[in-house]
Amino acid sequence: MLILNSTQAVPAAARGAALAIGNFDGVHKGHQVLLGTARRIARASGKPAGAMLFEPHPRELFAPGKPFFRITPLPRKLALLEQFGMEVVAILAFDQALASLSAQEFIAQILVRDLGVSHVVVGYDFHFGKGRGGNAKLLRDEGARHGFGVTEVAPVADGGEAYSSSGIRALLAKGDVAGAGRRLGHWWRVVGTVVGGAKRGTGMGFPTANVTLAPGTELGFGIYAVRVHLAGEVHEAAAYLGTRPTFDNGAPVLEVFLFDFDGDLYGREIGVEFIAFIRGDSKFEGMEALKAQMALDCEAARAILAKAPAIPA
Repeated sequence: MLILNSTQAVPAAARGAALAIGNFDGVHKGHQVLLGTARRIARASGKPAGAMLFEPHPRELFAPGKPFFRITPLPRKLALLEQFGMEVVAILAFDQALASLSAQEFIAQILVRDLGVSHVVVGYDFHFGKGRGGNAKLLRDEGARHGFGVTEVAPVADGGEAYSSSGIRALLAKGDVAGAGRRLGHWWRVVGTVVGGAKRGTGMGFPTANVTLAPGTELGFGIYAVRVHLAGEVHEAAAYLGTRPTFDNGAPVLEVFLFDFDGDLYGREIGVEFIAFIRGDSKFEGMEALKAQMALDCEAARAILAKAPAIPA
């Protein structure tokens, strides 16, 4: 996959693409329809299939003091875009200069002059340009003038509810990782570097890998069945997110116990894939009571993971 970090001096292999445009946070099932549409149009016309996205997310520019929950940080997003068949990804730096472009300027300067798009695919609710002045109708009008096609994709829904990044964030905030996975079409995953902890888990026979979640991440507190991706290998595990009310009610941290694993994870990067919620966070009378419950949690996680598919059913 060819990644463009600028639309200046775009190589010939990337010009003329059928381009899906959006933020693609989550790369959920609705996004996948956009990507699939761009891919089919590209194949039919002999052009590259591509996606355009914006970094940072526009909300981070317009509300810099408010942490934003990104379902898929950029590296994970790029991996998913490649998985779904994108050959070119253009990453536009979303800064004040880009935000100040009118919709017509964005089309003429970036889509036409810089990228020479052959076709553009957008969602039904897509708006762009200064003051969100552009939409699918304007794209069609300008496409007819500049010589590129436009496809507007209708809402893609499950049980009458359109797939949306905001809806998936709401599910994750409740701990419903299985529901989020069904809407994503892939298990939700966080990636981070293992940091040191208080080693209480080690003392109880459950040594954990601690990972600091990105600012803004909202995930319901509790115990989860997870899969851990480490250096090309996948390990089954149980994870805890919470404030450790039995001990200190401190800052939330993600603690992951890998089953049947013996090794040093400090300083290593792991991906934690959330499969199912087991129970909410609780305060226990003491360490022995907590230890007994952790054993039950691990047993439950093993049973869930033994039946969990590679992708959400």
